[in-house]
Amino acid sequence: MLIDKTLLDQLTAQAKASPRLRQHYDLRDSSDDGSQRMLNAIEPGTVIPIHRHTQTSEDVVILRGRAEEVFYDNNGKETGRYLLVPGSDTPAIHVSMGQYHTCQSLESGTVIIEFKNTKYNPETTEDIL
Repeated sequence: MLIDKTLLDQLTAQAKASPRLRQHYDLRDSSDDGSQRMLNAIEPGTVIPIHRHTQTSEDVVILRGRAEEVFYDNNGKETGRYLLVPGSDTPAIHVSMGQYHTCQSLESGTVIIEFKNTKYNPETTEDIL
């Protein structure tokens, strides 16, 4: 499978058509895979709640567009803001387990790839601030 412009354009079109303004694409080989690997097309205006992962860290790599990863302390106070741009000095970020964060799209056509060590489980994987 190629992760090419055609696939990224398709995901972006789906994100633009979605009320949530985002669309993911599962990269795992099967649902038995214990990790989480996905492309995520995120458009400006999408709302990704401030959350933390309680069982894994997360790596985010930007493939195209521009995004900002924002970190928060346990009280909801912003502690860091990191611009992610492909080919720049910061094309990726590691989010430690337990770190509250969100990601914001800064331009249309933004696509990130996310890696986590555990399967998504809304009851145990994330804690919304």
